[in-house]
Amino acid sequence: MREEFVPRDHHVLVKSPNYRQQALRRRVAAAGGVLVIALVSAVIGVLSHRQGETVGEPRTGPFSYLSE
Repeated sequence: MREEFVPRDHHVLVKSPNYRQQALRRRVAAAGGVLVIALVSAVIGVLSHRQGETVGEPRTGPFSYLSE
């Protein structure tokens, strides 16, 4: 039997991803992380808002964050 058809029990070396593939993987992972953070924050915002609660007029101005 030829050697290429003999079952092997050891690991076969594979080619590692090149620079472009690694960069694409990092970009996809970063975009996915941003999406996950956005979804989690949206869910927390929806769950923390009481039903029927209305928000009054927004206070705007340079020091409006101090008046709360």
